[in-house]
Amino acid sequence: MSDQSPNLNLADIEAQLSHSDMDKLPHTKVSLWLESVIEKTGRLVSWLWLALMLLIVGNALMRYFFNTTFVGLEELQWHLYAVGFMVGLSYCFIHDGHVRVDAVAEHWSLKRRVWIEVLGLSLLLLPFCVVMFHYAIPFVERSYRMNEVSPSFDGLPMRWILKSFILIALALLIMAATSRWLRCVAFLRGAPVQPSSHP
Repeated sequence: MSDQSPNLNLADIEAQLSHSDMDKLPHTKVSLWLESVIEKTGRLVSWLWLALMLLIVGNALMRYFFNTTFVGLEELQWHLYAVGFMVGLSYCFIHDGHVRVDAVAEHWSLKRRVWIEVLGLSLLLLPFCVVMFHYAIPFVERSYRMNEVSPSFDGLPMRWILKSFILIALALLIMAATSRWLRCVAFLRGAPVQPSSHP
């Protein structure tokens, strides 16, 4: 038995399971920059999951051993979950970790899938994100102006901070979708595909 354990590359494992060839699409300078911003943000925000786990364990211990709870800490649990989920959407998108209907699409050519990707991004995802961003601005602004606090006794103050992550998450998702759109267009214009990160 070898003393050296094999290095696990989670990105490769996810790519093999997803049956996606979108990682082969050529990059542009803009798409590389956009994805590097999302990558760094996603890695930074991923630490929230550790904080959330410790907070959940701490709240459970206080409830069962000391028969006490703090509303603020309970709310913080949900806030951290919401932030991690919202910001994680763009990271998930650039790594193609989201749900796809691969049962049909995996039998199509890459060019056909790229055309469908361009149409989906142009007609569905990007317009949805832009409209949601437009409507979220006054939602966050109103919360900030009134210095919104939790309606619960001993709840958290400054709820506008949590609500502002709606804008941040949508902006990141727009960046991710724009990056994918640029990569698709580069491929359709004849740029060579990249070697796949998985066999």
